[in-house]
Amino acid sequence: MPAAFPFDNTYAALPDRFFTRQSPKPVADPALIAVNRPLAERLGITLGDNDAELAQLFAGNVVPMGAAPLAQVYAGHQFGGWSPQLGDGRAVMLGEVVAPDGARFDIQLKGAGQTPYSRRGDGRAWLGPVIREYIVSEAMAALGIPTTRALAAVTTGEVVLREGRMPGAVLTRVAASHIRVGTFQFFAARQDTDALQDLLDHTLARHYPGVEGPSGLLDAVLQAQAELVAKWMGVGFIHGVMNTDNMTLSGETIDYGPCAFMDTYDANKVFSSIDQFGRYAYAQQPQIAAWNLAQLATALLPLMPDRDAAIEEFTEAVNGFAARFDAAWHGVLRAKLGLTGDDEADARLAFDLLNRMAQGEADFTQTFRALSSPDPESAAAAFKAPAALMPWLEAWRARLVQEGLPEDARIAKMQAVNPAVIPRNHRVEEAIQASITGDFAPFNRLNAALRDPFTDRPEIADLQRAPEPTEEVLQTFCGT
Repeated sequence: MPAAFPFDNTYAALPDRFFTRQSPKPVADPALIAVNRPLAERLGITLGDNDAELAQLFAGNVVPMGAAPLAQVYAGHQFGGWSPQLGDGRAVMLGEVVAPDGARFDIQLKGAGQTPYSRRGDGRAWLGPVIREYIVSEAMAALGIPTTRALAAVTTGEVVLREGRMPGAVLTRVAASHIRVGTFQFFAARQDTDALQDLLDHTLARHYPGVEGPSGLLDAVLQAQAELVAKWMGVGFIHGVMNTDNMTLSGETIDYGPCAFMDTYDANKVFSSIDQFGRYAYAQQPQIAAWNLAQLATALLPLMPDRDAAIEEFTEAVNGFAARFDAAWHGVLRAKLGLTGDDEADARLAFDLLNRMAQGEADFTQTFRALSSPDPESAAAAFKAPAALMPWLEAWRARLVQEGLPEDARIAKMQAVNPAVIPRNHRVEEAIQASITGDFAPFNRLNAALRDPFTDRPEIADLQRAPEPTEEVLQTFCGT
Protein backbone atom coordinates (compact mmCIF):
# COMPACT_ATOMS: atom_id res chain seq x y z
CA MET A 1 0.00 0.00 0.00
CA PRO A 2 1.49 3.39 -0.95
CA ALA A 3 2.10 5.98 1.77
CA ALA A 4 -0.72 8.47 2.30
CA PHE A 5 -0.22 11.97 3.72
CA PRO A 6 -3.18 14.18 4.76
CA PHE A 7 -1.82 17.23 2.91
CA ASP A 8 -3.51 20.65 3.07
CA ASN A 9 -0.98 23.15 1.75
CA THR A 10 -1.68 26.70 2.94
CA TYR A 11 1.87 28.09 2.72
CA ALA A 12 2.01 27.06 -0.93
CA ALA A 13 -1.10 29.21 -1.49
CA LEU A 14 0.81 32.36 -0.51
CA PRO A 15 2.25 34.55 -3.30
CA ASP A 16 5.07 33.04 -5.33
CA ARG A 17 7.68 35.42 -3.90
CA PHE A 18 7.50 33.46 -0.61
CA PHE A 19 9.20 30.42 -2.15
CA THR A 20 10.40 28.61 -5.23
CA ARG A 21 8.38 25.60 -6.33
CA GLN A 22 10.61 22.60 -6.92
CA SER A 23 10.80 18.91 -6.20
CA PRO A 24 13.58 17.14 -4.34
CA LYS A 25 16.54 16.03 -6.46
CA PRO A 26 16.60 12.21 -6.76
CA VAL A 27 19.46 10.27 -5.19
CA ALA A 28 21.27 7.19 -6.45
CA ASP A 29 20.60 4.37 -4.01
CA PRO A 30 18.57 5.29 -0.90
CA ALA A 31 18.40 2.98 2.10
CA LEU A 32 16.26 3.43 5.21
CA ILE A 33 18.02 4.19 8.49
CA ALA A 34 14.97 4.82 10.66
CA VAL A 35 11.31 5.70 10.43
CA ASN A 36 9.42 7.17 13.38
CA ARG A 37 6.15 5.25 13.22
CA PRO A 38 4.62 6.67 16.43
CA LEU A 39 5.13 10.17 15.00
CA ALA A 40 3.65 9.12 11.66
CA GLU A 41 0.56 7.88 13.50
CA ARG A 42 0.38 11.17 15.42
CA LEU A 43 0.40 13.02 12.10
CA GLY A 44 -2.20 10.79 10.47
CA ILE A 45 0.31 9.53 7.90
CA THR A 46 -0.14 5.99 6.62
CA LEU A 47 3.10 4.15 5.87
CA GLY A 48 3.65 0.73 4.37
CA ASP A 49 6.09 -1.89 5.62
CA ASN A 50 8.38 -2.04 2.59
CA ASP A 51 11.69 -0.47 3.62
CA ALA A 52 12.85 -0.02 0.01
CA GLU A 53 9.68 1.91 -0.86
CA LEU A 54 10.00 4.03 2.29
CA ALA A 55 13.62 4.80 1.40
CA GLN A 56 12.55 6.05 -2.03
CA LEU A 57 9.85 8.20 -0.40
CA PHE A 58 11.98 9.75 2.34
CA ALA A 59 14.94 10.33 0.01
CA GLY A 60 12.72 12.44 -2.25
CA ASN A 61 12.86 10.05 -5.20
CA VAL A 62 9.09 9.62 -4.95
CA VAL A 63 6.90 12.64 -4.18
CA PRO A 64 3.73 11.61 -2.34
CA MET A 65 0.31 12.43 -3.71
CA GLY A 66 -1.00 15.82 -2.60
CA ALA A 67 2.43 17.35 -1.95
CA ALA A 68 3.26 20.86 -3.13
CA PRO A 69 7.07 20.85 -2.88
CA LEU A 70 8.85 24.16 -2.44
CA ALA A 71 11.93 25.84 -0.99
CA GLN A 72 11.18 28.78 1.31
CA VAL A 73 12.98 32.10 1.13
CA TYR A 74 14.03 34.13 4.14
CA ALA A 75 16.80 36.46 5.32
CA GLY A 76 18.57 36.74 8.65
CA HIS A 77 21.29 37.96 10.93
CA GLN A 78 24.01 35.32 11.21
CA PHE A 79 26.36 35.93 14.14
CA GLY A 80 25.06 39.51 14.06
CA GLY A 81 25.86 40.05 10.38
CA TRP A 82 23.02 40.79 7.97
CA SER A 83 22.32 38.40 5.09
CA PRO A 84 19.56 39.87 2.89
CA GLN A 85 18.71 36.55 1.26
CA LEU A 86 19.06 33.10 2.70
CA GLY A 87 16.41 30.42 2.29
CA ASP A 88 16.17 26.66 2.11
CA GLY A 89 19.53 25.92 0.54
CA ARG A 90 19.38 22.17 1.14
CA ALA A 91 15.76 21.54 2.04
CA VAL A 92 12.47 21.10 0.26
CA MET A 93 9.15 21.31 2.06
CA LEU A 94 6.81 18.67 0.70
CA GLY A 95 3.76 20.33 2.20
CA GLU A 96 1.62 20.55 5.31
CA VAL A 97 -0.37 17.76 6.90
CA VAL A 98 -3.34 18.12 9.21
CA ALA A 99 -3.18 15.60 12.05
CA PRO A 100 -6.28 13.80 13.38
CA ASP A 101 -6.54 16.35 16.22
CA GLY A 102 -6.51 19.25 13.74
CA ALA A 103 -2.91 20.34 14.39
CA ARG A 104 -0.96 21.37 11.30
CA PHE A 105 2.64 20.38 10.54
CA ASP A 106 5.20 20.92 7.77
CA ILE A 107 6.93 17.90 6.26
CA GLN A 108 10.39 18.86 5.02
CA LEU A 109 13.27 16.90 3.47
CA LYS A 110 16.71 18.15 4.59
CA GLY A 111 19.48 17.27 2.17
CA ALA A 112 17.10 17.26 -0.81
CA GLY A 113 19.46 18.92 -3.32
CA GLN A 114 20.26 22.34 -4.68
CA THR A 115 17.71 25.14 -4.67
CA PRO A 116 17.97 28.79 -5.79
CA TYR A 117 19.03 29.54 -2.20
CA SER A 118 21.97 27.11 -1.99
CA ARG A 119 24.58 29.86 -2.41
CA ARG A 120 27.04 27.65 -4.29
CA GLY A 121 26.40 24.74 -1.92
CA ASP A 122 25.54 21.26 -3.08
CA GLY A 123 22.18 21.19 -1.30
CA ARG A 124 22.98 17.86 0.30
CA ALA A 125 23.46 16.67 3.86
CA TRP A 126 26.02 14.22 5.07
CA LEU A 127 25.16 11.46 7.47
CA GLY A 128 26.61 12.98 10.66
CA PRO A 129 24.27 15.98 10.99
CA VAL A 130 21.28 13.82 10.04
CA ILE A 131 22.10 11.37 12.84
CA ARG A 132 22.65 14.26 15.29
CA GLU A 133 19.38 16.01 14.46
CA TYR A 134 17.37 12.80 14.60
CA ILE A 135 18.76 11.90 18.03
CA VAL A 136 18.65 15.37 19.59
CA SER A 137 15.31 16.54 18.24
CA GLU A 138 13.57 13.36 19.37
CA ALA A 139 15.29 13.61 22.76
CA MET A 140 14.07 17.18 23.13
CA ALA A 141 10.52 16.08 22.37
CA ALA A 142 10.74 13.38 25.05
CA LEU A 143 12.08 15.98 27.48
CA GLY A 144 8.95 18.06 26.87
CA ILE A 145 10.73 20.90 25.06
CA PRO A 146 9.01 22.41 21.98
CA THR A 147 10.95 21.19 18.97
CA THR A 148 10.90 20.08 15.40
CA ARG A 149 10.73 16.30 15.10
CA ALA A 150 12.39 13.59 13.01
CA LEU A 151 10.05 11.42 10.95
CA ALA A 152 12.67 9.44 9.01
CA ALA A 153 16.30 9.24 7.96
CA VAL A 154 17.83 7.59 4.91
CA THR A 155 21.24 7.20 3.36
CA THR A 156 21.48 8.24 -0.29
CA GLY A 157 24.17 5.95 -1.68
CA GLU A 158 26.07 9.09 -2.73
CA VAL A 159 29.17 10.87 -1.47
CA VAL A 160 29.04 14.38 -0.02
CA LEU A 161 32.23 16.44 0.09
CA ARG A 162 32.81 18.21 3.43
CA GLU A 163 36.09 17.84 5.33
CA GLY A 164 36.45 14.72 3.22
CA ARG A 165 34.27 12.24 1.38
CA MET A 166 31.22 11.61 3.57
CA PRO A 167 28.17 9.38 3.08
CA GLY A 168 25.09 11.37 2.06
CA ALA A 169 21.77 11.28 3.91
CA VAL A 170 18.35 12.92 4.04
CA LEU A 171 16.35 13.76 7.17
CA THR A 172 12.59 14.17 7.12
CA ARG A 173 11.82 16.99 9.52
CA VAL A 174 8.42 17.80 11.00
CA ALA A 175 7.67 21.31 12.27
CA ALA A 176 4.63 23.26 13.40
CA SER A 177 5.92 25.56 10.68
CA HIS A 178 9.19 26.82 9.26
CA ILE A 179 8.27 30.51 9.62
CA ARG A 180 11.25 32.29 11.11
CA VAL A 181 12.16 35.76 12.33
CA GLY A 182 14.20 35.87 9.13
CA THR A 183 11.08 35.27 7.03
CA PHE A 184 9.64 38.57 8.27
CA GLN A 185 13.03 40.25 7.86
CA PHE A 186 13.19 39.22 4.21
CA PHE A 187 10.04 41.11 3.26
CA ALA A 188 10.66 44.05 5.60
CA ALA A 189 14.07 44.62 4.01
CA ARG A 190 12.38 44.81 0.63
CA GLN A 191 9.68 47.18 1.94
CA ASP A 192 7.12 44.66 0.73
CA THR A 193 4.27 45.52 3.11
CA ASP A 194 1.75 43.45 1.17
CA ALA A 195 3.85 40.32 1.70
CA LEU A 196 4.44 41.26 5.33
CA GLN A 197 0.71 41.54 5.88
CA ASP A 198 0.11 38.20 4.19
CA LEU A 199 2.80 36.61 6.34
CA LEU A 200 1.40 38.17 9.51
CA ASP A 201 -2.11 36.93 8.75
CA HIS A 202 -0.84 33.45 7.90
CA THR A 203 1.29 33.22 11.06
CA LEU A 204 -1.47 34.39 13.38
CA ALA A 205 -4.01 32.02 11.86
CA ARG A 206 -1.59 29.12 12.08
CA HIS A 207 -0.01 29.64 15.50
CA TYR A 208 -1.91 32.23 17.50
CA PRO A 209 -5.60 32.20 16.58
CA GLY A 210 -7.41 34.91 18.48
CA VAL A 211 -4.32 37.12 18.63
CA GLU A 212 -4.58 40.30 16.58
CA GLY A 213 -2.11 42.50 14.74
CA PRO A 214 1.67 42.97 14.85
CA SER A 215 1.62 43.90 18.54
CA GLY A 216 -0.25 40.73 19.42
CA LEU A 217 2.15 38.58 17.42
CA LEU A 218 5.22 40.17 19.01
CA ASP A 219 3.76 39.67 22.49
CA ALA A 220 2.97 36.00 21.80
CA VAL A 221 6.40 35.23 20.34
CA LEU A 222 8.19 37.03 23.19
CA GLN A 223 6.42 34.75 25.66
CA ALA A 224 6.94 31.58 23.63
CA GLN A 225 10.66 32.22 23.23
CA ALA A 226 11.16 33.17 26.89
CA GLU A 227 9.65 29.86 27.93
CA LEU A 228 11.58 27.93 25.27
CA VAL A 229 15.03 29.27 26.20
CA ALA A 230 14.33 28.66 29.90
CA LYS A 231 13.51 25.03 29.10
CA TRP A 232 16.70 24.71 27.05
CA MET A 233 18.77 25.93 29.93
CA GLY A 234 16.96 23.65 32.35
CA VAL A 235 18.51 20.62 30.63
CA GLY A 236 21.88 22.23 29.92
CA PHE A 237 21.19 22.63 26.21
CA ILE A 238 23.22 25.03 24.06
CA HIS A 239 21.73 25.74 20.63
CA GLY A 240 25.02 26.92 19.19
CA VAL A 241 23.76 28.99 16.27
CA MET A 242 20.92 31.29 17.39
CA ASN A 243 20.77 33.30 14.19
CA THR A 244 17.49 35.05 13.40
CA ASP A 245 16.85 32.55 10.62
CA ASN A 246 17.02 29.82 13.29
CA MET A 247 14.30 31.32 15.53
CA THR A 248 10.77 30.19 14.79
CA LEU A 249 7.59 32.17 15.28
CA SER A 250 5.96 29.00 16.65
CA GLY A 251 8.35 28.84 19.61
CA GLU A 252 9.88 25.52 18.55
CA THR A 253 13.56 24.62 18.65
CA ILE A 254 14.85 24.38 15.08
CA ASP A 255 18.13 23.62 13.30
CA TYR A 256 20.25 21.25 15.37
CA GLY A 257 23.60 22.14 13.86
CA PRO A 258 26.45 22.61 16.35
CA CYS A 259 24.15 22.09 19.32
CA ALA A 260 25.28 20.32 22.49
CA PHE A 261 24.33 19.41 26.05
CA MET A 262 26.68 20.49 28.82
CA ASP A 263 28.43 17.89 30.92
CA THR A 264 30.33 19.93 33.52
CA TYR A 265 28.35 23.06 34.37
CA ASP A 266 29.87 26.24 32.95
CA ALA A 267 27.70 29.30 32.28
CA ASN A 268 30.09 30.43 29.53
CA LYS A 269 30.29 27.07 27.79
CA VAL A 270 30.55 27.08 23.98
CA PHE A 271 30.77 24.02 21.76
CA SER A 272 30.18 25.37 18.26
CA SER A 273 33.36 25.44 16.20
CA ILE A 274 32.15 28.59 14.40
CA ASP A 275 31.27 30.54 17.57
CA GLN A 276 34.76 31.86 18.18
CA PHE A 277 33.75 34.69 20.52
CA GLY A 278 31.05 33.02 22.60
CA ARG A 279 28.11 34.92 21.13
CA TYR A 280 25.86 31.89 21.63
CA ALA A 281 27.30 30.57 24.91
CA TYR A 282 24.95 28.87 27.37
CA ALA A 283 24.27 31.92 29.55
CA GLN A 284 24.13 34.27 26.56
CA GLN A 285 21.06 32.56 25.10
CA PRO A 286 18.45 34.78 26.82
CA GLN A 287 20.21 37.96 25.67
CA ILE A 288 20.52 36.66 22.13
CA ALA A 289 16.85 35.70 22.11
CA ALA A 290 15.98 39.28 23.08
CA TRP A 291 18.29 40.62 20.34
CA ASN A 292 16.63 38.39 17.77
CA LEU A 293 13.18 39.46 18.90
CA ALA A 294 14.21 43.09 18.53
CA GLN A 295 14.87 42.27 14.87
CA LEU A 296 11.37 40.80 14.60
CA ALA A 297 9.94 43.96 16.12
CA THR A 298 11.82 46.05 13.58
CA ALA A 299 10.48 43.90 10.75
CA LEU A 300 6.92 44.41 11.99
CA LEU A 301 7.17 48.22 12.10
CA PRO A 302 5.98 48.77 8.48
CA LEU A 303 2.64 47.23 9.45
CA MET A 304 2.03 49.74 12.25
CA PRO A 305 0.02 52.91 11.50
CA ASP A 306 2.20 55.23 13.61
CA ARG A 307 5.88 54.34 13.31
CA ASP A 308 7.10 56.56 16.16
CA ALA A 309 4.48 55.25 18.56
CA ALA A 310 5.20 51.71 17.42
CA ILE A 311 8.93 52.09 18.08
CA GLU A 312 8.16 53.18 21.62
CA GLU A 313 5.66 50.34 22.13
CA PHE A 314 7.90 47.66 20.65
CA THR A 315 10.98 48.87 22.53
CA GLU A 316 9.09 48.55 25.80
CA ALA A 317 7.86 45.09 24.79
CA VAL A 318 11.33 43.79 23.87
CA ASN A 319 12.85 45.34 26.98
CA GLY A 320 10.28 43.35 28.93
CA PHE A 321 11.67 40.08 27.60
CA ALA A 322 14.17 39.89 30.46
CA ALA A 323 11.38 39.84 33.04
CA ARG A 324 9.49 37.20 31.04
CA PHE A 325 12.59 35.04 30.80
CA ASP A 326 13.44 35.46 34.49
CA ALA A 327 9.93 34.34 35.45
CA ALA A 328 10.18 31.28 33.19
CA TRP A 329 13.74 30.45 34.26
CA HIS A 330 13.00 30.79 37.95
CA GLY A 331 10.01 28.51 37.45
CA VAL A 332 12.20 25.91 35.77
CA LEU A 333 14.77 26.09 38.57
CA ARG A 334 12.15 25.86 41.32
CA ALA A 335 10.74 22.72 39.70
CA LYS A 336 14.22 21.20 39.41
CA LEU A 337 14.66 21.73 43.16
CA GLY A 338 11.25 20.34 44.09
CA LEU A 339 9.84 23.70 45.13
CA THR A 340 6.31 24.82 44.36
CA GLY A 341 6.09 28.19 46.06
CA ASP A 342 7.06 31.58 44.69
CA ASP A 343 9.53 32.68 47.33
CA GLU A 344 12.05 35.22 45.97
CA ALA A 345 14.73 33.48 48.00
CA ASP A 346 14.27 30.34 45.88
CA ALA A 347 16.05 31.96 42.93
CA ARG A 348 18.98 32.89 45.16
CA LEU A 349 19.08 29.33 46.43
CA ALA A 350 19.12 27.98 42.88
CA PHE A 351 21.82 30.38 41.70
CA ASP A 352 23.92 29.54 44.75
CA LEU A 353 23.77 25.91 43.66
CA LEU A 354 24.78 26.77 40.09
CA ASN A 355 27.73 28.82 41.36
CA ARG A 356 28.87 25.94 43.54
CA MET A 357 28.49 23.55 40.59
CA ALA A 358 30.66 25.82 38.45
CA GLN A 359 33.35 26.07 41.11
CA GLY A 360 33.14 22.36 41.86
CA GLU A 361 33.19 21.33 38.17
CA ALA A 362 30.05 19.29 38.76
CA ASP A 363 28.12 17.53 36.03
CA PHE A 364 24.88 19.41 35.35
CA THR A 365 22.59 16.45 34.69
CA GLN A 366 24.04 14.13 37.34
CA THR A 367 23.87 16.78 40.06
CA PHE A 368 20.17 17.48 39.61
CA ARG A 369 19.33 13.80 39.14
CA ALA A 370 21.15 12.92 42.37
CA LEU A 371 19.27 15.67 44.20
CA SER A 372 16.09 14.00 42.93
CA SER A 373 16.99 10.69 44.54
CA PRO A 374 16.17 9.33 48.02
CA ASP A 375 19.79 10.22 48.90
CA PRO A 376 20.30 13.81 47.68
CA GLU A 377 23.57 14.02 49.58
CA SER A 378 24.96 11.75 46.86
CA ALA A 379 25.01 14.82 44.60
CA ALA A 380 28.20 15.88 46.39
CA ALA A 381 30.04 13.05 44.61
CA ALA A 382 29.84 15.05 41.38
CA PHE A 383 31.86 17.88 42.93
CA LYS A 384 35.63 18.25 42.87
CA ALA A 385 35.42 19.13 46.59
CA PRO A 386 32.28 17.34 47.85
CA ALA A 387 32.21 19.25 51.14
CA ALA A 388 31.52 22.47 49.24
CA LEU A 389 27.93 21.34 48.59
CA MET A 390 27.04 20.59 52.22
CA PRO A 391 26.06 24.13 53.37
CA TRP A 392 23.80 24.44 50.35
CA LEU A 393 22.20 21.07 51.05
CA GLU A 394 21.34 22.19 54.58
CA ALA A 395 19.68 25.37 53.30
CA TRP A 396 17.76 23.43 50.65
CA ARG A 397 16.60 20.81 53.16
CA ALA A 398 15.31 23.62 55.38
CA ARG A 399 13.41 25.12 52.45
CA LEU A 400 11.86 21.72 51.64
CA VAL A 401 10.57 21.50 55.22
CA GLN A 402 8.69 24.76 54.58
CA GLU A 403 7.11 23.18 51.51
CA GLY A 404 5.78 20.32 53.60
CA LEU A 405 5.87 17.90 50.68
CA PRO A 406 6.20 14.21 51.62
CA GLU A 407 9.56 12.75 50.63
CA ASP A 408 8.18 10.29 48.11
CA ALA A 409 6.19 13.08 46.45
CA ARG A 410 9.31 15.28 46.34
CA ILE A 411 11.30 12.52 44.66
CA ALA A 412 8.58 11.83 42.08
CA LYS A 413 8.17 15.55 41.36
CA MET A 414 11.89 16.14 40.87
CA GLN A 415 12.52 12.99 38.86
CA ALA A 416 9.78 14.08 36.44
CA VAL A 417 11.79 17.17 35.45
CA ASN A 418 15.42 16.16 36.03
CA PRO A 419 16.37 13.64 33.34
CA ALA A 420 18.31 10.50 34.07
CA VAL A 421 19.68 10.38 30.52
CA ILE A 422 20.36 13.04 27.90
CA PRO A 423 22.01 12.84 24.47
CA ARG A 424 25.51 13.38 25.78
CA ASN A 425 27.88 14.67 23.14
CA HIS A 426 30.27 11.74 23.28
CA ARG A 427 27.42 9.28 22.84
CA VAL A 428 26.01 11.20 19.89
CA GLU A 429 29.48 11.27 18.36
CA GLU A 430 29.83 7.54 18.98
CA ALA A 431 26.57 6.95 17.10
CA ILE A 432 27.73 9.16 14.22
CA GLN A 433 31.09 7.45 13.86
CA ALA A 434 29.52 3.99 13.96
CA SER A 435 26.91 5.00 11.37
CA ILE A 436 29.64 6.07 8.95
CA THR A 437 30.81 2.45 8.93
CA GLY A 438 27.24 1.23 8.39
CA ASP A 439 26.68 0.23 12.03
CA PHE A 440 23.45 1.83 13.29
CA ALA A 441 23.23 -0.16 16.54
CA PRO A 442 24.55 2.70 18.75
CA PHE A 443 22.12 5.11 17.03
CA ASN A 444 19.18 2.79 17.62
CA ARG A 445 20.16 2.05 21.21
CA LEU A 446 20.61 5.73 22.09
CA ASN A 447 17.28 6.67 20.52
CA ALA A 448 15.53 3.91 22.45
CA ALA A 449 17.04 5.09 25.74
CA LEU A 450 16.13 8.71 25.12
CA ARG A 451 12.43 7.95 24.52
CA ASP A 452 12.09 7.63 28.31
CA PRO A 453 14.62 10.12 29.68
CA PHE A 454 13.24 10.36 33.22
CA THR A 455 13.60 6.70 34.24
CA ASP A 456 16.72 5.10 35.65
CA ARG A 457 17.45 1.73 34.05
CA PRO A 458 20.50 -0.46 34.80
CA GLU A 459 20.85 -1.44 31.14
CA ILE A 460 21.55 2.18 30.09
CA ALA A 461 23.89 3.10 32.96
CA ASP A 462 26.74 3.62 30.50
CA LEU A 463 24.65 6.16 28.55
CA GLN A 464 23.92 8.08 31.76
CA ARG A 465 27.45 8.54 32.98
CA ALA A 466 29.51 11.64 32.27
CA PRO A 467 32.36 11.28 29.78
CA GLU A 468 35.85 10.39 30.85
CA PRO A 469 38.40 13.10 30.01
CA THR A 470 39.46 11.15 26.92
CA GLU A 471 35.83 10.92 25.75
CA GLU A 472 34.92 14.58 26.05
CA VAL A 473 33.67 16.31 22.89
CA LEU A 474 35.06 19.84 22.95
CA GLN A 475 33.62 21.09 19.66
CA THR A 476 30.57 20.46 17.55
CA PHE A 477 30.22 21.35 13.91
CA CYS A 478 27.66 22.77 11.50
CA GLY A 479 26.56 20.27 8.85
CA THR A 480 27.13 22.71 5.97
